[in-house]
Amino acid sequence: MIKTKRCFAVVFFFVMASLYSQTVQINGVVTGNTDVENIHVINKTANKFTTTNKLGAFTIEVKLSDTLVFSSVQYSLKAVMISPKIILEKKMTVFLKDKVNELDQVTVGKILTGSLDSDIKNSDAERPIDFYDVGIPGYTGKTKTQSERRLHEADAGKYVAIGLGVGLNLNKILNGITGRTKKLKERVRKEHNEGLLTSIKSNLSENFFITYPLDESLRTDFFYFCSEDENFEKRCRGKSDIEIFEFLAEKMVTYKANLRSKDD
Repeated sequence: MIKTKRCFAVVFFFVMASLYSQTVQINGVVTGNTDVENIHVINKTANKFTTTNKLGAFTIEVKLSDTLVFSSVQYSLKAVMISPKIILEKKMTVFLKDKVNELDQVTVGKILTGSLDSDIKNSDAERPIDFYDVGIPGYTGKTKTQSERRLHEADAGKYVAIGLGVGLNLNKILNGITGRTKKLKERVRKEHNEGLLTSIKSNLSENFFITYPLDESLRTDFFYFCSEDENFEKRCRGKSDIEIFEFLAEKMVTYKANLRSKDD
């Protein structure tokens, strides 16, 4: 009887040791009350990540006791530790709770009927007069920034205009020679990158620093370090979260190497 217990203990020990050392690929499904596509699934322990497809399915490599973090805009953050059951079955299902945003109390003045015409007439709000009201044409496109307007003024038109005679665009030529146009283009590029950077920080910052911890005082500096890369816009504008995440991960390696070299 004692020998049997000892044999069982030895077998149990080796099984558990095998589970702890074994890396397996698991198939998981995320469920929730709304859309379950593009949920971030982050293996915080192994610094690996993936995202769910439109059905909420995902695949990721894990070990026993790894921690998976599930994060998205519409759901509350959830962490799950990988259990022996998950390792053996190589599958898991996770339900995410909706993220609840508390709204400030709103005092309603007049009761709305649901009829657009009626509600507009009863509204106290005054619509500002625009160019349509006075019968003149107006610009309805995207409003340019100050830097974009200055660039347009400095670089608009052709160098040579041919009509009744030949005319030189001296403003464009002089701005090109003095380097003003180049400086304005660089300023506009930086402004566009700042907008892109703000979007990246808003969407990925929380998840990224879970996977790649960095002192909070250095995070702003890290993001500007990324934006100074000549490929920043090419690698990030219009790209998926995964592609941007990969770019940030690459830059983090270089950024930390620079920090170590400064310490030395």
